[in-house]
Amino acid sequence: MNMTIIYLAYLLAASLFILGIKGLTKPRTAVRGNQLSALGMLVAVVVTLLDKNILSYEWIIAGLLLGGAIGAIMATKIQVTAMPQMVALLNGFGGGASLFIAIASLLDPESATHSVALVSIGAAVLIGAVTLSGSLIAFAKLQELIPGNPIRVPGNKFFNALLLAAALGLAIALVITPGNTSLLYALACASLLLGVLLVVPIGGADMPVVIALLNSYSGIAAATTGFITGNTVLIVAGALVGASGIILTKIMCKAMNRSLFNVLFGVMAAGGETIDADEVYAGKVKSTSPEEVAMMLETAAKVVIVPGYGLAMAQAQHAVRELANLLQSRGTEVLYAIHPVAGRMPGHMNVLLAEAEVPYEQLIEMDEINPQFEQTDVAIVIGANDVTNPMAREDKGSPIYGMPILNVDKARTVIVVKRSLSPGFAGLPNPLFAKDNTLMLFGDGKKEIVELTQSLKEAD
Repeated sequence: MNMTIIYLAYLLAASLFILGIKGLTKPRTAVRGNQLSALGMLVAVVVTLLDKNILSYEWIIAGLLLGGAIGAIMATKIQVTAMPQMVALLNGFGGGASLFIAIASLLDPESATHSVALVSIGAAVLIGAVTLSGSLIAFAKLQELIPGNPIRVPGNKFFNALLLAAALGLAIALVITPGNTSLLYALACASLLLGVLLVVPIGGADMPVVIALLNSYSGIAAATTGFITGNTVLIVAGALVGASGIILTKIMCKAMNRSLFNVLFGVMAAGGETIDADEVYAGKVKSTSPEEVAMMLETAAKVVIVPGYGLAMAQAQHAVRELANLLQSRGTEVLYAIHPVAGRMPGHMNVLLAEAEVPYEQLIEMDEINPQFEQTDVAIVIGANDVTNPMAREDKGSPIYGMPILNVDKARTVIVVKRSLSPGFAGLPNPLFAKDNTLMLFGDGKKEIVELTQSLKEAD
């Protein structure tokens, strides 16, 4: 195949990737952005296969059918609530693919024939293995297969530094003596262990940041694989994913008042003393009913809805949209307060509300909505816990201290829709529930919102 045509096709694919990522920056253009990126990948794969003069397509077709079937099942069966752990798992698969390609290339004497390829193999094994094991731990925490709270490892910082130094040393030794497969396997083992120790100490409240970082790692691993195989478009695509992942991680760090250095080395969210929930709530919690809340909403001029992971679990997004539509038909201004890390991955709430066809202009980011809470008659919090917890502002001993939150407690009345007083993913009680202007509407989020909407209709 003519090299000019190949490079032009790769340039087209890279351009489609860039336009796709640009489209993903806004909910309104996200679907189109996804389609452009998919088209770019199709172009890249087809051109690469034609360029390499593949003689037998049996294994490729088998992989395509198997992978396509698994992807189709995941796309149709996975609930929106499980999207964060699926993203974590897919990040891990990306890192694992880079890891195994690097290992296979080193074992093939015709592949690793120059220093750039050897350096890239060392980098791909290191980053790919860290991504694989770290993503699996993140998946296990999100899926609650292991505790979501920080798991303290004695001497964690020391062991992380030691493993990183050992991995770098093994990678250098591998470049010098590429025929020594023992070094390759030792590097893979050290890197896999490093990935585990980097993520295990991080609590569930910080998991959105970890997912963003692992996404960046998977991109960097893919770019190094491009250098191994001599594939230009893989280098470009991996670099784009790596760079965008780091930018997203930085945004998440700012949203949670975390240090990027601490994220990189797994030392986030150091906790203080254990906080007793009984002391926080101590008879101060007041419950309410859908009928009572409906009476409040009848006279409300401005209502702010705060979605959280509980809303996703209850699949209440459509019920919430129906309530908002009813309020708007009565002349009430309705907005949605979106915290950057509400849910368990970046953009989780945006995706959830977009599924319910909530107008994009009603989704208001934290910095813009916070000054408006003091003029809000009723704030309805549905399943959001850590991102509304005043401890982030007031308790220096709290593991979430310093994290910017939605200032819902400044609204005239706060209605919290929640099954119980159970803590959020950070494992902390929420003083918001005990404030004088807060009423708790206990029950399933979807059921309570439906009953609230019905009560409001009956009041007309």
